Amino acid sequence: MTQRNELSRWRVLALNGGRVETGEIYAFRLPPVAAAYADAQIDDYGQPGGEFIWRPGTTLQLRARFSHDADELQGTAGFGFWNTPYGDPTRRRLALPQAAWYFFASAPNDLPFAPEMPGRGWFAATLDARSPSAIGLIPLAPAVLALNQFATARRLIWPVVRRRLGIHAAAIGTSMTQWHHYRLDWYANGIIFTIDGTTLLEAPHAPRGPLGFVCWIDNQYLALTPRGRFRAGVLPTSANQWLEIADLRLGRSIDTTSNTL
Repeated sequence: MTQRNELSRWRVLALNGGRVETGEIYAFRLPPVAAAYADAQIDDYGQPGGEFIWRPGTTLQLRARFSHDADELQGTAGFGFWNTPYGDPTRRRLALPQAAWYFFASAPNDLPFAPEMPGRGWFAATLDARSPSAIGLIPLAPAVLALNQFATARRLIWPVVRRRLGIHAAAIGTSMTQWHHYRLDWYANGIIFTIDGTTLLEAPHAPRGPLGFVCWIDNQYLALTPRGRFRAGVLPTSANQWLEIADLRLGRSIDTTSNTL
């Protein structure tokens, strides 16, 4: 497996007081913020031509812990693979979203790929809005949105929509403030998420990619619900927040077609 843990391999974003500290442990730190968007992040989005490089046949492993547990951390944070479909603070782009990651979102986030309602918490998830079955939903979007205004119809329709969008998710019950080993094995026909050697989620669908690697902590929120409610913004924070990772290993090391470890 290729180990990629030198800072020179990553693009670093440190916005409005956010800091990325390196060494044996990578620390992503956010100070208290009153109003602005703050971010501490590494990624490999900045490839020549802006291309992403990761595809099925990739394994991600690392150890991580956070400053706060899920009931106290504010904003979003996590690590995994993403295609930045709305762009980031340095580059704007529009694309249908794809993701495979460990993701945290606090209130008032409300995200359709979260495992439970309301759509927030600490969880593993996949999302693939670029699959043929997902793209086939686009002409039906107005009707789906209209029917989702009614609870009975929403209970019938939304599970079908989630499947066609490749949304699979599982909540993480372990403490976020303690060190845990996280692993993601990305195959052509699914993704396996494990924590401390125990399988958390076997998603039967995987994005085709390519995607970029990202690890971050910030103070933003997004509410995008099945009923069409949309809100986005930043959260004021009153305490220092951080994410630490160690033993980051990322590379192409598995058969792309088999999901047998």
